[in-house]
Amino acid sequence: MAKYDNIDFMPPQGVRDEAARGLAWRSEYGRGGTEVGVARARDLSNGVNISPETARRMKAYFDRHEIDKQGKGYRPGEDGYPSAGRIAWAL
Repeated sequence: MAKYDNIDFMPPQGVRDEAARGLAWRSEYGRGGTEVGVARARDLSNGVNISPETARRMKAYFDRHEIDKQGKGYRPGEDGYPSAGRIAWAL
């Protein structure tokens, strides 16, 4: 058995919904995320299995961008919501 065979890398429904939200926001507001983030969100929203390496890269992104949560417009009700950082998180 390979190292990660016992792990299900299918995105759960909540992840799929959040990725779809990020894609809709990016389309509506024209900001947030990179082309890589958009491509990843498309895969996630469509329920495409991710690889262990992709999961590691996603975790590294969230670790680096934890600070985005402190920015203006990250939370509902704040001016500028959804901020570019919030959209990127959704993607």
